[in-house]
Amino acid sequence: MSASCEFGFDHVERLSDGRGMFEHAEGVNRREEHGYCTDDNARLLVVTSRVPDIGPAHRLGRLALRFVLDAQDTDGRFHNRMDRSGRWTDEVSNEDCWGRSLWGLGVAAAHHADPAIRRRARGGFDVGARQRSPWSRAMAFAALGAADVLASDPGHAPTRELLVDALSVIGPIPGGAWSWPEARLTYANAALAEAVIAAGDALDSPSDLDRGLAMLGWLLDLETPFGHLSVTGVGGRGPGDRGPMFDQQPIEVAAMADACWRAHAVTGDRSWLRGVIAAAAWFDGSNDIGLQMHDDQSGGGFDGLQPDRVNLNQGAESTLAFISTMQRAGDL
Repeated sequence: MSASCEFGFDHVERLSDGRGMFEHAEGVNRREEHGYCTDDNARLLVVTSRVPDIGPAHRLGRLALRFVLDAQDTDGRFHNRMDRSGRWTDEVSNEDCWGRSLWGLGVAAAHHADPAIRRRARGGFDVGARQRSPWSRAMAFAALGAADVLASDPGHAPTRELLVDALSVIGPIPGGAWSWPEARLTYANAALAEAVIAAGDALDSPSDLDRGLAMLGWLLDLETPFGHLSVTGVGGRGPGDRGPMFDQQPIEVAAMADACWRAHAVTGDRSWLRGVIAAAAWFDGSNDIGLQMHDDQSGGGFDGLQPDRVNLNQGAESTLAFISTMQRAGDL
């Protein structure tokens, strides 16, 4: 892992207490009044499971796993919102927090250095994998975790069934110039392509693998029209829309880095590395307004790229997106 990423965990520590990682920040200071989010703690489980189990990652990985497992209901669904006192403020669901939790648990079950963590994560994953979601993003996030679990346990039928169902929910690419399974790009777009790539590879399905690679190639070309990454803004993007678009969110960039990293890992084609490189460069200022999207002093990631400035708040999602992207770039 890169030195930048190690430094980034210092800010994660700043955003965390003994219960979990707080969602929002004002500048570098956590905003405890907004509470915690399972989505973010699941992302934290992903990034801490990719690295050696030492230093800040040792404590933070266990913190994230405990939070995610505490969020899980006995039927496999998850809470997403907890207030500063530790009280869940929402009902359990099979929406994005379910998918992201299965992503985090799947990565930890397959890759964490500690066998005890792998066992606990696998237990939570197996319970969650009984559920399904009608939402494509939730199913895509779940598929990312499922692909890692299936790679480590090829005979696990429930995981294989989850991947098949995720491919069905994401759907085919329509004909024509808009080579995407949705009428409009929304958020974490590259995660859909990565999920199809991962599922196609895990299920040994060349047609699905090719579909995912086609989706990713189309998206990467669409979002690098100016020689640098210019991701879809928060308002989404349809066939007639032109960039650059704002606000641009670090989660889009991290999803692109993850997807291109996986495409390279699966195919061995080094041309996919241009997406990882472009994502890391986006954080360093190779973006539509030429401003750096991370704080050298704190190690945090800034919350959004706007038409004329940077949102200097350093919340959980943006900081973890920065760390994740630097991890992928450090693997090149």
